[in-house]
Amino acid sequence: MMKYFISILLTLMVIWFSKNMLKMLNIIFQNMIIFIMFIFFIEFSYLKLNLLDFYSMDNFFGLDFFSFWMIMLSMWVIILMMLASMKIVKMNNFLYLFIMNLLIMMLLLMMTFSVLNFLSFYILFEASLIPTLFLILGWGYQIERIQAGIYMMLYTLFASLPFLLMLINLYQFEYTLDMIILNIHKIEYKNIIFFFMMMLAFLVKMPMFMVHIWLPKAHVEAPVAGSMILAGVMLKLGGYGIYRIIFMIEGCLEFCCYILVFSLIGGIYLSLVCLLQLDMKALVAYSSVVHMSLVIGGLMSLELFSIQGAYMMMIAHGLCSSGLFCMVNLFYERSLSRSLLINKGMLIFSPTMMMMWFLLCMGNMSAPPSLNLLSEIYLLIGLVSWSFMLFSLLMMLLFFSGCYSLYLFSYVCYGKSLSLFSFYSFSVRDYMMILMHLVPLNLFILKIDILL
Repeated sequence: MMKYFISILLTLMVIWFSKNMLKMLNIIFQNMIIFIMFIFFIEFSYLKLNLLDFYSMDNFFGLDFFSFWMIMLSMWVIILMMLASMKIVKMNNFLYLFIMNLLIMMLLLMMTFSVLNFLSFYILFEASLIPTLFLILGWGYQIERIQAGIYMMLYTLFASLPFLLMLINLYQFEYTLDMIILNIHKIEYKNIIFFFMMMLAFLVKMPMFMVHIWLPKAHVEAPVAGSMILAGVMLKLGGYGIYRIIFMIEGCLEFCCYILVFSLIGGIYLSLVCLLQLDMKALVAYSSVVHMSLVIGGLMSLELFSIQGAYMMMIAHGLCSSGLFCMVNLFYERSLSRSLLINKGMLIFSPTMMMMWFLLCMGNMSAPPSLNLLSEIYLLIGLVSWSFMLFSLLMMLLFFSGCYSLYLFSYVCYGKSLSLFSFYSFSVRDYMMILMHLVPLNLFILKIDILL
């Protein structure tokens, strides 16, 4: 693992010495991250990584199939964030600080997804919030970004304090916080308070219904890079934390069922909230919470099929939601508004880009050939086999998901354009950026065995 940390530090040094060549900074950054990602993939992709079967990289870091693909997703999304933030590059809006922020974020995410000690995981889990907060406060759009940043920090920090207290309590009884040892020996806690205090930090991070208020606010105020990393990777930290803890606690299924049912009902309610939205960014943000409610349901069922489905849904959502935020930003740069009432009739201006918008919206509603489809099939099989009573809830959730995705697509694509703005065409960079979301999203389904 040390060689990747040194590679990132070398990237920082190279960018520091090249900071006078503003036009080259983003190209150097992207090429260096692609190189690190390629080396990481070549080194670990040949290993047969399994569920909770860690490949130890050294004493402190290890990988299983879940953490490997989460790290790959983090690096991929950070490359795309740089592509999407060309406005910062052109205007030189503190470009060096922006790139340094992204590199620190990538380093923290790599460490968070591969660390093997729960206390180190907690510290890195919280530290990864800081670069995101800087993105929102430093490069956000409106003055409300300060309030959005405070919301995000207060929700996530206060919710994770009980988790820290439970870790201290756990260490007093088990004398270790090592993930591998605790997964082998299991913790025999029959206390519902212990279980919910362990889970609360990750349920807020996902976020689950009732503790989700911070997410739409943060998305609306964040720059496009902030929205992409929040939707693409940061929400997955919550799912990853649940996945690490859920197998560790013996007999937790009796507590899981409450969270599972509540999360699915919350998902249905927020699907209806999506249909009321006029701000495109808010709609995509609420749709993220709906997808995460399915992921929480899949993880809480403790069924192998559901857990695999939840894991695939995280990867698919990371690509699809990030792509949707990119597209919303492209419309915003041209119309200077995110309102659905103004961004209408886009099919006239660019049929090719509208085809990509269609594919992203179809991915959001889990239509073929996207990875979302396969993940939802896995989740449905797992959840219905856990309890057939969930069938009606899942049917409503998936139906309303289709409704708001079609609503979003048809409003933007069709209708009478208000022609309130002088439209300039999409560049090659814009097409490349959306294709880099769509290609893995739609082609992973052909080679699903590398994910499972």
